[in-house]
Amino acid sequence: MNWIKTRIGSTKYAFNGIIECFKEPNFFIHSVGAVIVIVSGLALGINRLEWLTLLLTIGMVLIAEGLNTAIERLSDKVSSEYDELIRQAKDIAAGAVLIAALLAFIIGIVLFYPYVAKLI
Repeated sequence: MNWIKTRIGSTKYAFNGIIECFKEPNFFIHSVGAVIVIVSGLALGINRLEWLTLLLTIGMVLIAEGLNTAIERLSDKVSSEYDELIRQAKDIAAGAVLIAALLAFIIGIVLFYPYVAKLI
């Protein structure tokens, strides 16, 4: 029973992490975009497979942004002075977010285009 209590208690750290993510402007911007996309999916009546694709894509972007935030914060803690390897780590993490966001944008176009084309 103690193990279960410990597991449940540890989720508070995960929720704290989510709250910290929302303090980051880019995470917040991606979250607003996710809400817009979800509302659009509801309005356009996308199907179940499209919802799964949409939700996985949103998750991919938010996870990438959260990991990027963690890498940035840890890097800043490790050294406040310029370090080439830390710069590279931050750039790579930011690049991963960019890849995820661009892929999400392309998926959004492919997913929503047929619905929008019918409206026009």
